[in-house]
Amino acid sequence: MEVCWNYSLKYTSVAKIKAIDWSQFFATPAGIYTLLPAIGYVAFGVANVFFFSKALNQIPASTAFAVWMGIALVGIKVVDTLVLKEPFSAWHVLYIGFILVGIVGLKRSA
Repeated sequence: MEVCWNYSLKYTSVAKIKAIDWSQFFATPAGIYTLLPAIGYVAFGVANVFFFSKALNQIPASTAFAVWMGIALVGIKVVDTLVLKEPFSAWHVLYIGFILVGIVGLKRSA
């Protein structure tokens, strides 16, 4: 949910939402396409908070937050590389590996 929430925020444009002609909203699909990222932002944000609160019921807050953010960082980098064709190097693999080792270590010691 964190990864989806992050990308919905990236593609939400307040300026475009303000420019919607609400009287013609249903006449063309452009209005819906403009609102989809904002709708996703709200939906993924609520789901993000819900699932994170569920995690907090099972493990300590510091571990839950570290794992949550680590998974989000790795997920965002994977989406950036595979979907958005951002550059990727061996250094990225090394540093993502460090993050994953930290996540596993925190989870195992919780």
